[in-house]
Amino acid sequence: MSTKITVKDNGSLKVEGDFEIVDKDGKAYNLAGREVVSLCRCGLSKNKPFCDGAHKGNFVHEAIAFDLPPQKTV
Repeated sequence: MSTKITVKDNGSLKVEGDFEIVDKDGKAYNLAGREVVSLCRCGLSKNKPFCDGAHKGNFVHEAIAFDLPPQKTV
């Protein structure tokens, strides 16, 4: 299964499929076999980078897809 990232309204990024999450030094988080995790977008989680639900009532974002402009070329 390929990786799918879902931007959730007023909440986290749901990541599912075949993926690896690494820290700034490239060290992998031990996901204990999980194929689905939620990543914090609000900055309030005590379990960053993973979501712990702390955003409820504190983070507002309507997740609607849009097209990015063309990449800039040098």
